[in-house]
Amino acid sequence: MKRSAIFLLILVLPALLFAGSPQGYYRFPALTSDKIIFTAEGDLWRVDLSGGMAQRLTSHLGGETNAAVSPDGKLVAFSAQYEGPTEVYTMPVEGGFPTRKTFDGETAIVVGWTPDGRIIYQSTHYSTLPNRQLLTINLRTGVTELLPLSQASDGSFDEKGSTLFFTRLPFQGSHTKRYKGGTAQNIWKYELGKPEAIPLTSDFPGTSKTPMVWNKRVYFASDRDGTMNLWSMSEDGKDLKQHTFHKGWDAKSPSLRSGKIAYQIGADIHVFDIAGNADRLVSIALSSDFDQEREKWVKKPADYLTATNVSANGDRVVLTARGQVFVAPAQQGRLVRATTRSKVRYRSAQFMPDGKSLLVLSDETGELEFWKVPANGVGDPEQLTNDGNVFRFDGLPSPNGKWIVFDDKNQKLWLYNIDEKKMTQIGSSEFDGFGGFNWSPDSKWIAFVQYAENQYPQIKLYHLTDGKSIVLTRDRVDSYNPVWSSDGKWIYFLSDRFFQSLVGSPWGARQPEPFFDKTTKIYSISLRKDGRSPFLPTDELVAAPTEEKDKEKEKDKKKEADDQKKEKTNDVIIDLEGIQDRVTEVPVPASRYRELTMNDKNLFWTESDVSLNSKSKLVALEIKNKDIASKTLVEDVSGYELSRDGKKLMVQKSGDIYVIDASTSPPSDIPKSKV
Repeated sequence: MKRSAIFLLILVLPALLFAGSPQGYYRFPALTSDKIIFTAEGDLWRVDLSGGMAQRLTSHLGGETNAAVSPDGKLVAFSAQYEGPTEVYTMPVEGGFPTRKTFDGETAIVVGWTPDGRIIYQSTHYSTLPNRQLLTINLRTGVTELLPLSQASDGSFDEKGSTLFFTRLPFQGSHTKRYKGGTAQNIWKYELGKPEAIPLTSDFPGTSKTPMVWNKRVYFASDRDGTMNLWSMSEDGKDLKQHTFHKGWDAKSPSLRSGKIAYQIGADIHVFDIAGNADRLVSIALSSDFDQEREKWVKKPADYLTATNVSANGDRVVLTARGQVFVAPAQQGRLVRATTRSKVRYRSAQFMPDGKSLLVLSDETGELEFWKVPANGVGDPEQLTNDGNVFRFDGLPSPNGKWIVFDDKNQKLWLYNIDEKKMTQIGSSEFDGFGGFNWSPDSKWIAFVQYAENQYPQIKLYHLTDGKSIVLTRDRVDSYNPVWSSDGKWIYFLSDRFFQSLVGSPWGARQPEPFFDKTTKIYSISLRKDGRSPFLPTDELVAAPTEEKDKEKEKDKKKEADDQKKEKTNDVIIDLEGIQDRVTEVPVPASRYRELTMNDKNLFWTESDVSLNSKSKLVALEIKNKDIASKTLVEDVSGYELSRDGKKLMVQKSGDIYVIDASTSPPSDIPKSKV
């Protein structure tokens, strides 16, 4: 056999041997001279640098993570929970008894080692969020020393140990791609003894983190090309170079030793050789029984629900769970799995108005896009949008099924035309996102909530025809949750305008603050100048005419109105002049109201009390001007939704789903309404 063929076989053989072996999910790799120590199944493992069958080093039920190997290669420092809180421990690289090194009582995360053999770790023990700080532990004396930086989450020293390159700010908690917000991580340089640190990556508003020093260069992870990859720069932040070019999967938890960088990609570990400019996948197998992957019976599937929605007539509900979508009948019928692509995550499925298809958010393309999915599970999904580059929130289709309104993580409000496949930005906010979307019956107006400059939520209207926005409520109080009446003449909403403190006086031994437990009331606003609240009692202004000529006049007016109605469409007409002054109260006492909806006869909402174990109830109120009193429909609910036709209510209670009639009469036997 030729020498080249033997060499090729040596390279390929390990991959062939372990190709069918059990594989795990590998995180937090750390390098020795010839080994990789990493976390899998919550434990530390060790494997040859070339790959192969890994050996388990720890077995505690808690997690052992963030390993870092000492400069002499003899010890591994890691974070673990042997005694409860996450603290710093050390053990021999070959395995052995772990020794606790910190007693902070806070989450202590190992970052690395100094060149002279001290452990570097991060903690909030001496600060408050988001000001994580770096500390060092002298293993010989046990002394812990706080580095003089108010914000530092990870970092490494140069070869001399005189300059620290560190990441300012910790991970901000969101895995949203290409984050460029105010807590984006960035790299700074601090020379010991100098009065202050200096930024090195201020040229880029995105994320740059985990600096590692080698041969006068700083290697780090950054999403400058849209995906987190390995980059490097000179020690003064110049001469930027990109070393890996992954797309989609981010490079995580890089660790450098002797010119090699081990890092996580997806569920795997890669090693990048700096001198050879070569990147390779390390084939690793675990000698484990993989107990966590055994089949198990789920006793309460509802625990995995992330979204629910009821069909237009209440005959079905759509359920989103673990990234897949299912349609269940309200009573008898077939349970349908509407999505079958297991490698795609679907979010927030809801019925389109026709009931034949579902609107979902899908990450099939790598970005969040809107798709239509057949509700009966037959046929392929149809992609609607194709321009996603930021996290999108749930969309709401219009009653005629031609439009979708939604907002995104950039705090922009969008309108999508399904027929023309056209996207239009209709709003933006500097303060917060949008919410409370509600379509008018004619699909030509959108009611929504936007925060004013003083941070009070206001209700606004957007007209599709002329593209104008109208401010419906003032910015002096919180107003939210707008809903349209079925005739398009009224908008009902919730507003916090009632302030009566349960604490009568600020004086006394403990000087209590004012406490407002019931601040919310229900209000309505007439969209017509001559609108009269249906809750107002009858008086002489609306009494029926008694004289014969008045009867004839009313008859003529009715005929004229009927003729006009036949000639016109059912467009919603809004008289803008003085609209903010046409607010009236719904005559129910102030309380803690949420989730207001309505049909042509009743208002519905949830109401909760103030207690340590606060519970919500579903309440209904008939729209009339006599004997006005709300009625409790269902106690102890976690949510509900009114069907589009206003005839059914989907109620969530104790982990189960029920579909009941949308009336003011409590269901006589709610278990029979269980989905």
